[in-house]
Amino acid sequence: MNSLGLYLRGLREAKGMSLDDIARSTRVGRRHLEALEEDTPGELPAPVFVKGFIRAYCEFLECPPDHALDLYRESTGEPVPAHGPGRPLLSGRSRLSGPLVISVVLFVVLGLSLLVLRVGLQSSRKSASPVPVAREDVPKAAPPVSSSMPNPAKAPAPAAVLPAAPAPPGTSDATASAAAETKPGSHHLVVRAVEPTWLRVQVDDGRVAEELLPTGAVREWNATKRFTLTVGNAGGVEIDLNGKRLPSLGASGAVIQRLVLPLEQPGSGS
Repeated sequence: MNSLGLYLRGLREAKGMSLDDIARSTRVGRRHLEALEEDTPGELPAPVFVKGFIRAYCEFLECPPDHALDLYRESTGEPVPAHGPGRPLLSGRSRLSGPLVISVVLFVVLGLSLLVLRVGLQSSRKSASPVPVAREDVPKAAPPVSSSMPNPAKAPAPAAVLPAAPAPPGTSDATASAAAETKPGSHHLVVRAVEPTWLRVQVDDGRVAEELLPTGAVREWNATKRFTLTVGNAGGVEIDLNGKRLPSLGASGAVIQRLVLPLEQPGSGS
């Protein structure tokens, strides 16, 4: 059988499954599944994503993806790797179901990403401590200094209401940076593609942007509450949130589902 689409359709029909069953379990769009079965490569994204779709399709049907991937490589002119005769084949009973594996991987990657974000936010709060202000001696008749100085535990930046000596170099920059980071009601997101990457971004609970980013592409969004991201290639993007570079989301080719930025604090109502 020389057609990838006919091969995949035959596997699905033999299992008695529909495209909606596969799309719902693997989270691969129905239009991409239809493009695979109809052999219309113009409707598909970059090869790195198509191979992931084929693996998810075959794993859902509990079939080895090797032959389907070889058919896809032949259709694109890519060299087909030789499969050694001693390569062990896993039986259907010893193989975990495709949807279960995909779900476990997504939950693990998402959990690690949220943990890294939480640690990074806590570290940034500790580093953004108030800059001390030098004070001059005041006459005894003047009001107590403590009554006019802000409480460092409540205010992230000091309010200099008393005569003060010149602040150390860099004080104004650190104060402005801290104020920009804690400005309420506004978030700024910048995404840079270092590899071809499919990306979906929902701003707050409204506008949705979805596209395939080429290498070098840069996209920016502003939100009042949050961003909800789905990334098709975790290792292919660099993300800045409110001027800070976030840690890598994962390895190249990994899929990230519905990552909410900024990280919601426990007990928040938003």
